[in-house]
Amino acid sequence: MLAASTLLILATLAGYALLCALRPFAVCRKCSGTGLRNHRKAMKLCRRCRGTRYRLRTGRRLTNHARRIHADGARTHHTNSKEALPWQ
Repeated sequence: MLAASTLLILATLAGYALLCALRPFAVCRKCSGTGLRNHRKAMKLCRRCRGTRYRLRTGRRLTNHARRIHADGARTHHTNSKEALPWQ
């Protein structure tokens, strides 16, 4: 029973990770993908998506943050300069 539930949770997480990799953007939930909000009889841009109609998924946001932390902490920085020696 415990193994089956653990396997189900891992499969769900793997499916969400695959979804975030293939489709990083989702329709904005605040404006339902219109990009506009009806505010006191005046149409204004949605503040959550800034009128783009899409939002970045939470899983993709976490992935981007982890990649940025890893890149900032990496020791080697590759240069495209021909003057750089191979051991530098």
